[in-house]
Order: sequence, then structure tokens, then C-alpha cells
Amino acid sequence: MTAFAQSLARRMRTPLTVRDVLIRLWVISWLTFVWVLLWGEVTAANVVGGLAVSLAILILAPLPQLPVEGRLHPLSAILLVLRVAFDLVVSSVEVAWLSVRPGPPPMTAILRAHVSVRSDLVLGLLVDAINVVPGTIVLEVDRRARVLYIHVLDAHSAAKVDRFYANVARLERMFIRAFEREDDWQERVRRPTPRVVSARGAPGDARQPEDDERGQRR
Repeated sequence: MTAFAQSLARRMRTPLTVRDVLIRLWVISWLTFVWVLLWGEVTAANVVGGLAVSLAILILAPLPQLPVEGRLHPLSAILLVLRVAFDLVVSSVEVAWLSVRPGPPPMTAILRAHVSVRSDLVLGLLVDAINVVPGTIVLEVDRRARVLYIHVLDAHSAAKVDRFYANVARLERMFIRAFEREDDWQERVRRPTPRVVSARGAPGDARQPEDDERGQRR
């Protein structure tokens, strides 16, 4: 028996909890929804095909389980979603203006931000929230140190960099309130002061690039 067959047999023998069943139903529903979107038409054949593909993925190529810690606070989660949506709209307008404004291209930077979220799942959600906002993208995640290396499109001044860090800190606090409140944990991890790793065209202030070659303007 191959290792895959042994792993499949072991999963089949493992009893499922109510939570496991709900998670699997959610995954099947989401994958079916994505399958129908890809076909661009809601038909019985597309729905059945999506269900078949979802079941095949769930059985033959299951994702590793992440430990779910903390708890969901619905009101804070709703405020978090609204905040991300607001940031998405504002950043979209700012990026659109940067693309059409006269003058040189914006000066970019790679910034390092320490975060204090504990759950790997919440860390992944935080990274997704940063990536979905135009103008920022997470290039690397140090899971053990809880450090994010983020490329920022517009970092031409110290005020812009400070605003970026303030936005990340606010988003982090909102994720903690939504999923990892103090009452849900026995201790907290203190967040160190973030700083710039490298910048492209950033002014020569306290956040001077560590690598002069990477600090050159594009």
C-alpha cells in the first residue's frame, strides 16, 4: 500500500466532529461556487460538475489542517470587513491617481512590520487583507518571528511611511479584537518597533535603506 493510500485510509477511519463536517461543507460550497464562476453560467450541469470536482479535491488532495485558536467576535469581525472595504476603495483611488498624475513614478519601499497575532490562521487572514488593498503586497512572511516584509507603492516621504505603519497597526488591532481578544489568551506578545528594510527612492531620513543598490530609483 502506498503512502497516499495509507494516509487516505487513516483519514477515512478518523471520526468527524460537527465542526469538521461544517468546515467540509463550507469548502465544498465555496469550491462549487468558484467552479460555476469560472464557467460563467449557473446551470445544473455546472453545479453538479462543481460538486464532483470539490469532492475529488477534498478527498484526493486535502489541505493540511491549521490549528484554530481564539474565538470569533461577530461585531468586531463586521467592523473589520468594513474597514478593509474602506481601505480598498481609498487605496484604489490613490493608486489610480499615481498612475495618471504628471511627474516621476512614485518612490517605493520594502518595509518590515512586526505583528503580534498568535494564530497562523489569523496571520494568514491579515496577510490576505494587506494584499487585497492596492498599493501594498506582502513579499515574505517570517512565521516564527511574526514579521511581514511588505512592498509599498508610495513611500516618498516619512509621513507616507508612518501612515503605512499606522494602517498596519490598526488592522492588526482589529484582527486581534475580532479573533484574539485578551480574554481569549493568557498572555500577549509585545510588538517591537517596525522599521524599513529597504527603500527605492526614499528620502535620506532615519529610515535610510540598508542596501544602497536596492535603494536606487527604478
